[in-house]
Amino acid sequence: MKKPLQLFPILFLWLLFAPGLLSAQQDTTQGSTKTDSTKKVDFSLMPFLSYNRNLELMFGAIPMMMYKLDQADTISPKSLSGLSAIYTTNGSFFVAGFNRWYFKEDQWRASLFALTGDNNSQFFMDDIDTPGFYDYGTKTTIVSVGIQRKIIDNLYGGITYTYSHYDTQYEDDVQPPSTTKTNGLEFNLLLDTRDAVYYPTSGRRSRLRWITYPQGLGNEVEANKILSEYNHYFSVHDDRDVIAARFAGKFGLGDIAFEQQVTVGGKDIRGYSQGKYRGDGLMSLQGEYRYNFNEKMGLVGFAGMATIYGSDTDSFNWKLYPGAGVGYRYRAFKTVKFNIGLDAAVGKDDWGVYFRIGESF
Repeated sequence: MKKPLQLFPILFLWLLFAPGLLSAQQDTTQGSTKTDSTKKVDFSLMPFLSYNRNLELMFGAIPMMMYKLDQADTISPKSLSGLSAIYTTNGSFFVAGFNRWYFKEDQWRASLFALTGDNNSQFFMDDIDTPGFYDYGTKTTIVSVGIQRKIIDNLYGGITYTYSHYDTQYEDDVQPPSTTKTNGLEFNLLLDTRDAVYYPTSGRRSRLRWITYPQGLGNEVEANKILSEYNHYFSVHDDRDVIAARFAGKFGLGDIAFEQQVTVGGKDIRGYSQGKYRGDGLMSLQGEYRYNFNEKMGLVGFAGMATIYGSDTDSFNWKLYPGAGVGYRYRAFKTVKFNIGLDAAVGKDDWGVYFRIGESF
């Protein structure tokens, strides 16, 4: 019997947030020249509030700051650093730190992410006498570091290393306690023609990633994944609003262990929080309309469809999983258009409320 995926929704918020920051281009948001030149650090303290059917009510705080590594560098976007501390009413907690650095006139980009926490979650099993959801608790530690280099205009290449450690206990002894360590090595290419870092209004972003878990790095199970995505942004209504479209494909190669499987939910597609539909691969399409009714606030509406293959539950394979919802956005920094907000979405027999740091894609 395969082990359940040691992954939880709050981590996903940070993982979807990180790639957009790492791969973004120079911010072209208009702002006060006086403010930009005199204020070296832009600080924001954000409350965190979210809910889903798995972790229940989540609340905490997220201090963040934007800054230039080199004040004489007028090309690189502002770098970003922050911390987060989250507690949930099902008894879970998470503490994370994240950094995204842009330097050498945007020739180089680097990232550092670390998380520790105690996650009380659930997974779906159907190959036992009583199929259904079963609880488990996982003590988790994750550290990830990455670097990217500009190859030619708009094209970047990079490498990322991620270490993960999981210590898990299962409800009703449906599986024995387990300790899992993974060492992932990612090679990536990014083609980015967007006009802004944190809030693109035009352009495209195409990314290809190969993630390998070789036994030579200490992994018990050798696995490989190819992850692809394509985002396109269109400015409408005299550049006031934005239409965003996205395709994502996540493909497992060979005999994929449960720890390396993918799940319908989060960025692809919102409206699924129970972690029920998972398999070796996933494909999704979605669109989002971003309506800005003033400089500081906006609303979004979104809808999409996903499918999976390679699920342990055969009836889940190649079915269509729709999701749709609405959200609210608020500008968090004065000098850069960078939004936080809340999304509410419904899916197939599921739903969720999501706190957003930056846009969904």
